[in-house]
Amino acid sequence: MDKSKPFTIGVLTSGGDAPGMNAAIRAVVRTSMTHGANVLGVMDGFEGLINGEFRPLGARDVGGILQRGGTILQTSRSPRFMEPKGQREAIRHMNEAGMDALVVIGGEGSLHGAYALHQQGIKVVGIPGSIDNDVWGTNISIGTDTAMNTIMDAVDKLRDTASSHHRAFLIETMGRNCGYLAAMAGVVCGAEVVLIPEVPVTVEDVAAAVEDAYKRGKAHAIIINAEGSNIPTTELAKAIDDKDVGFNTRISILGHIQRGGSPTAYDRLLASRMGVKAVEVLLEGKSGVMTGLKGRGIEYVPLEDVISNKRTANLEYYEMTKTLAR
Repeated sequence: MDKSKPFTIGVLTSGGDAPGMNAAIRAVVRTSMTHGANVLGVMDGFEGLINGEFRPLGARDVGGILQRGGTILQTSRSPRFMEPKGQREAIRHMNEAGMDALVVIGGEGSLHGAYALHQQGIKVVGIPGSIDNDVWGTNISIGTDTAMNTIMDAVDKLRDTASSHHRAFLIETMGRNCGYLAAMAGVVCGAEVVLIPEVPVTVEDVAAAVEDAYKRGKAHAIIINAEGSNIPTTELAKAIDDKDVGFNTRISILGHIQRGGSPTAYDRLLASRMGVKAVEVLLEGKSGVMTGLKGRGIEYVPLEDVISNKRTANLEYYEMTKTLAR
């Protein structure tokens, strides 16, 4: 490393956006400046790294972004970066720009990309950003809390109309491989039934639970279905209606609304803490790690461990939904 020039850290956001990513970018920039390091923002994730789309970021460039959802650096999914040729191009552009290290903010796929760079000698630290909370090695990822609050607000409003019309509302949340959002929503939203990828169920199981709720005199039924469960939402709704369980069924697919919005106070604080820690770790000379929340502290875990393990929903909350659905 050239000691005559300031240490330069790149920062990028990759994959699905998550509320709080901007707070993490802000923390990386301002912590770097505090320690005399420069920051280059990489546009459009790993695609921007391959194309050399960099821009200097200073304190004013990240002013007023703390409360904004999405990411000011933009994001994308990059099939090209999965190939050795794409990785070589990215490393070439990093070297040409004088980039000494990189902070990657994103989910499981993004952290695989970060590890690939680490294996080729690039100094890199990951920050988990995923509304699904499917990243191993951290209690919670950036964006999860905001998404959870978005779901809760939507379900609360849908319950009002469900009660008014004596209906069963089938609400689909995100969660392709991890049912964290659906399981937690089941508890905090008072759902009658929850479906998650980790626990396959039958249409008969769901229909029986909804019919039981009707017989017990409930004014409505809330069914929360993670997108990755074993029964597609539309198929499930039709099957319940065909079985005539007492309630008429309506579908609400929340979709990408769960990704947007101003980050909660929790996500802003978590992202800020992780951004500060990422820079400190790099300046200490460490690489190939991810910042993660462990207990009350921000620690770092090896990226190799992160990408080698799968995080799933805590089934304690899944079972709690059943207990509380009386």
